[in-house]
Amino acid sequence: MKTSVEATGKNIEQAIENALFELKAPREDVDIEILSEGGLFKKAKVIVSISEDAVEKYDKRKKIKEEESFKNNTEKVDLIENDKKIFNEEENFEKNQIIEDEKSDEIIIQEKNQIKNEARPSAVDFIEGLIKAYGKEAVVSQIEEDEVIKIAINGEGLNDLIGYRGECLFALSYIMNTVCKRENKKQVLDICDYREKRAESLKALANRMANKVAKTGRYAKLEPMDASERRQIHMALQDNDKVTTMSKGTEPKRYVIIFPREYKE
Repeated sequence: MKTSVEATGKNIEQAIENALFELKAPREDVDIEILSEGGLFKKAKVIVSISEDAVEKYDKRKKIKEEESFKNNTEKVDLIENDKKIFNEEENFEKNQIIEDEKSDEIIIQEKNQIKNEARPSAVDFIEGLIKAYGKEAVVSQIEEDEVIKIAINGEGLNDLIGYRGECLFALSYIMNTVCKRENKKQVLDICDYREKRAESLKALANRMANKVAKTGRYAKLEPMDASERRQIHMALQDNDKVTTMSKGTEPKRYVIIFPREYKE
């Protein structure tokens, strides 16, 4: 499965749509780099890549397709073998032995993963120790959902742990996931519900700037954001019929541009 596509079009928007069609991905899951904005006799050219925060979803999709393909191929082989009736007792024994070996391998892998998880400190213990070392008092709780574990910190005077635009929070979250990595679930750190408040703030910002762009007909450039916050801007405006969005620049100063849907150069 492709994770990056270079495409051309009469204008930037058409080039983006061509790339999205080839990637089979929605706009909110990609980062867009403009190579050429085109002109009178020159086509617009862009590179569209699956965003870092969306890669896991596409990896899962690829894995599911591979498993379905493997399953279909296995079923075909079984049908052919059954039709020919060539199985004998020795082959059946070998097949059963392979299955038993695979089960044994699975058990070994599960035991190794369990040992790894047990050897690592829990995220709650790690964060509590970090807060204590920092001289702060806070309550750390864990909320476990289907595929996500939310580690929530609540207390007074924790703004310096959040930092400007959540920079300290994101850094703590990265360290927590490195030290306390879980094999089967994603862990997300939040402080005083900052992520939810920031999401609401970003949505309001996106709609406010979209209205301004629609009225003036001029594009708006937002401040640099991390991949998850850029994605929230894209998602907030994905159904807006007056404006469209794209990410531009290089990390860590990559930013979002909002421009009229009919914008051309």
